[in-house]
Amino acid sequence: MTTALCPGSFDPPTNGHLDVIYRSIEIFERVVVGVVHNPSKTPFLPADERVALLAELVEGRAEVESFEGLLVDFARDRSVDVVVKGVRVVSDFDYELQMAQMNWTLAGTETLLIPTNPQWGYLSSSLVREISKLGGDVDSLVPANVAKALKERSPKEHS
Repeated sequence: MTTALCPGSFDPPTNGHLDVIYRSIEIFERVVVGVVHNPSKTPFLPADERVALLAELVEGRAEVESFEGLLVDFARDRSVDVVVKGVRVVSDFDYELQMAQMNWTLAGTETLLIPTNPQWGYLSSSLVREISKLGGDVDSLVPANVAKALKERSPKEHS
């Protein structure tokens, strides 16, 4: 059985993230979605909420859990064969290539870089957070459950 890990902060989960996760579910026998919890950062959505939102969206077709520490340790503990990362632009590729090479050096962990669907190539969690914080409409950028969670945190009214 081939197990893939789709890691990320998912703060918040976007339609672009889901595209990569759903495509991974179609390709691999087992998919783990790893929500990175970085204790040195203050997330917009707490890790447990991001896990719950993603679990609702994958409807049992993937395992979803948060982790701290090295990705390679989390991957090893879950018998992951390959890490799957979406790339939108050249800067993503540059960063993810460096991470893939480091993960290989540290633990022999393979990484598959998958181009994001062009429909979501412009989309990032940081843009969604900013739009949401300023009261903008993010309904077309994130799943409905995520849009609801963001609206609950927005200091401004959403129209």
